[in-house]
Amino acid sequence: MTDWEPHAPAHDEREVRRRHEENRAAWNEGAAHYSDTLDEAIAFLIEGNSSLHPIERVNLGSLGHWCSTAIHLQCASGKDTLSLWNEGVRHVVGVDISDAHIANARRMTEALSAPAAWYRCDILDTPRELDGTADLVYTGRGALNWIHDIEAWGRVVARLLKPGGVLHVFDDHPVSCFFNPAAATLELDPGLDYFEMAGASQGWPDTYIGDLAIPPDQQSMKHERLWPLSSIVMACVDAGLTIERLGEHREGYWDALPHIPPDELKCIPQTFSLMARRP
Repeated sequence: MTDWEPHAPAHDEREVRRRHEENRAAWNEGAAHYSDTLDEAIAFLIEGNSSLHPIERVNLGSLGHWCSTAIHLQCASGKDTLSLWNEGVRHVVGVDISDAHIANARRMTEALSAPAAWYRCDILDTPRELDGTADLVYTGRGALNWIHDIEAWGRVVARLLKPGGVLHVFDDHPVSCFFNPAAATLELDPGLDYFEMAGASQGWPDTYIGDLAIPPDQQSMKHERLWPLSSIVMACVDAGLTIERLGEHREGYWDALPHIPPDELKCIPQTFSLMARRP
């Protein structure tokens, strides 16, 4: 159950960092699910498979033709990062706040002998040694809701990109978060504010993470933030990037509203994609 809380003031860095650090503890617990399925992920990648969504593949084209280095922010245990390698990227870099996720990613790299490097840090502290090295900065699904300063995120992206480098985002559309996931028709959850919505919750749902063998009331708190599309776009623009593509898509990547008939569900955007370039 998520309790909605006041969003962190734009310049309250201590509150942003507090929420991120609590998210780190929560993801160190939640990553146990990824650890349990690591052998499956390794087998998937060894076979040359990729977890990129079809929308991502259309937007990015043939990565082997243009992308030498990709930096994946919020890389989790690295399956999507190493999928970029299988898609043709010559060197991949993953950054994540979770110690457990990065440990998993390093195990996969060793098993695959992949050209990959991993950094365990808050995304806002992504090392300066990576500045100007990325042809592609990539963020995957379910990422931006864990960030509590979108302007600072945009500045990190901009400094990582080479001149001419591209940011690609594919994530949940914020509108899709306003519907009751238990309802059998599109029904708005009451009291939610598109422009000012942040949530705190304790414990992971077993439908997502599985059984952690830790009682929910003993699990760490975690914090999420809904960012309007305008905030995400302007974070890129204000950081000096040029928006090249903004898509709103009927297609989802998970069963967020499982009881809604498909004909009704297709009336709302479930995901969005964004591409921006450093001049």
